[in-house]
Amino acid sequence: MPHFTFDYSANLEGLVDLKALAKLIHQTMMETGLFELGAIRVRGFRTDVYAVADLLEENSFIDMSLRIGKGRSEADRKRAGDAIFAAVGDFLAERFETPHFMLSLEIREIDADLSWKKNAIHPRLRQKTI
Repeated sequence: MPHFTFDYSANLEGLVDLKALAKLIHQTMMETGLFELGAIRVRGFRTDVYAVADLLEENSFIDMSLRIGKGRSEADRKRAGDAIFAAVGDFLAERFETPHFMLSLEIREIDADLSWKKNAIHPRLRQKTI
């Protein structure tokens, strides 16, 4: 059930390989051992309208959000967040060489009673027939 989204300022296009970033996040999530392959979704959304800090044109951001189902310990959630934030921070090291970049991550738990889903990918990846 992990849904990972990142909003990024439009001025990062051409400066950051966003597809590679999505794949890195996916890989890092798998490496934690906390998420099933067939459930992971990583999506990036370009933000065209924004006002950041002192409004300089160079200011940019990536705001990351991980929504997961309940049941993982606080230690596991923290471990996942630390791993993802470190991997993304390393990937974006060049952005931190300027005084115009912000990176954030928040993890939220999804209430199972208020979340509906249907997944045809799980059976295929679990080597079952649909």
